[in-house]
Amino acid sequence: MRDRVNGEEYFDFVRQNGNVWLLSHKSSGSLSFQNLNWMNLRDGETGKILWQSTDDLSQPGTEHQARVPKKILKCRIVSREINFSSAEQMEKFWLEQKVYLKNEVIEPSNALGWQFEFGFVIPNSTNTWQSVIEAAPEAHMLPAGLLSGNVLMTRRQNDLLRHGE
Repeated sequence: MRDRVNGEEYFDFVRQNGNVWLLSHKSSGSLSFQNLNWMNLRDGETGKILWQSTDDLSQPGTEHQARVPKKILKCRIVSREINFSSAEQMEKFWLEQKVYLKNEVIEPSNALGWQFEFGFVIPNSTNTWQSVIEAAPEAHMLPAGLLSGNVLMTRRQNDLLRHGE
């Protein structure tokens, strides 16, 4: 499965001990931002932080693991907040995310991926980016047992129009 998404970052969710999800993250290739200073996932309705990390996830070829509470699957809305630093000016910084289940794209329903646009990035700046993701209706949710160990999330980001190019 990893060969299929070569060159992108991936998150591999695995159920562990029946009460947490293990998040493996691997970055391959260089990212547009220099440092990912911190990241968190919140319940989008209450604002409560469910997971946070100060690991620099932007280092190519490095695998990171984080324990994410299973209760995140019960959230109707999840907020992802990323704090990053960039030495370069970027005109239109964006991120694309796809979710695979057993090698098939399941989210979004199209093969293009979710598109998140940050926009202009000032050179030598530190920025915080919050994205909100709504869950599917409960009737369309897949059971945790099916997802366990079979989900892969890919993420890639880029600056479409670098200043001066």
